[in-house]
Amino acid sequence: MSVHSSAATLVEVPRGLAGVVVTDTEVGDVRGLEGFYHYRQYSAVDLARSRTFEDVWHLLVHGDLPDAARSAAFTAHTAGLRRLPGEVAAALPTIAAAGAGGNPLAGLGTALSLLGAAKGFRPVYDIDADRRREDTVVATAAVPTLLTALYRLGQGREPVEPREDLSYAANYLYMLTGSEPDPVRVRAVEQYLISTIDHGFNASTFTARVIASTGADVAACLVGALGALSGPLHGGAPSRALDTLDAIGTPGRIDPWIRARVLAGERIMGFGHAVYRTEDPRSRMLRDIARRFGGPRVDFAIEVERRVEAILAELKPGRELHTNVEFYAGVVMELCGLPRAMFTPTFAAARVVGWSANVLEQAEDRKIIRPAARYVGPHAPVPVPTA
Repeated sequence: MSVHSSAATLVEVPRGLAGVVVTDTEVGDVRGLEGFYHYRQYSAVDLARSRTFEDVWHLLVHGDLPDAARSAAFTAHTAGLRRLPGEVAAALPTIAAAGAGGNPLAGLGTALSLLGAAKGFRPVYDIDADRRREDTVVATAAVPTLLTALYRLGQGREPVEPREDLSYAANYLYMLTGSEPDPVRVRAVEQYLISTIDHGFNASTFTARVIASTGADVAACLVGALGALSGPLHGGAPSRALDTLDAIGTPGRIDPWIRARVLAGERIMGFGHAVYRTEDPRSRMLRDIARRFGGPRVDFAIEVERRVEAILAELKPGRELHTNVEFYAGVVMELCGLPRAMFTPTFAAARVVGWSANVLEQAEDRKIIRPAARYVGPHAPVPVPTA
């Protein structure tokens, strides 16, 4: 079906642009019917199991996996970009005092704008590809420093200076806690970070690309993506999945709690995904990580997952519903000592790499993204009434 206007012929599309292809990409893809997703030509889960965060970061922004020498050089280069310009560091207490200490993700947008100004970021259409790439690396390297500083300031504690001798994930945990990071927890967080770097044409990625299509600078693109990520339908669920476990409380309450929610038609946080019609491969990997830690919390989460699927099969036959990334992400991050207020910010510390790769790709196309809307208001023109 089509509708006509004086300007163009408009084609109706599904609500939310569901299933509509709006561009070509080499960054990665999600194959929801297969339960598989990839970064460039590599399985994202395989990358999380076998490579470092820095290696996958290199893959996304440079286009290939580095050998040992280039990996070491890229790791050293990015580690050297973690310290903040003085004027940005000086502004963080004010940002935290304005309320961002309790919500570091909100403060990150303001801080990234300041960083872009301090670093002299210019419109992506006015600079060459190498400078664009370096701007994304500068911004990404600073994100963990900004997030952990805002969180600690909100807790009434001083920020912890970054260390160049630690990996991205280890340094993140170090700046958050102020303690030497445990290698087992570091690797668990690193695998989580890698698994969430990119995930198809989600709302925040699309937002970043729309802004990049205007020629805006890298900081503006990333801040826009952060705004999209802050919505609870996109990036705000890991802590809510843990809230589900807390609300159930004990094994004896699992079945009645789940039955009541299913019969009432309520959503069970941590279950279901807009794309996957099979088990979320990220959830499968994170469940394996959680099992490595073991303990009552993990056993309880696995039992809840098992009973949700069984009760749905009984009450809603034919309806497929599996855990999504948020369910076991919350469990793993809790086991690694991350506070719930930092769950979604931690997600952002990974996804900024995927946004960067998409911004770089979009910047190669100088066509602005400018869709149309179908007007459904009162007939126009109507004479303007006199006062």
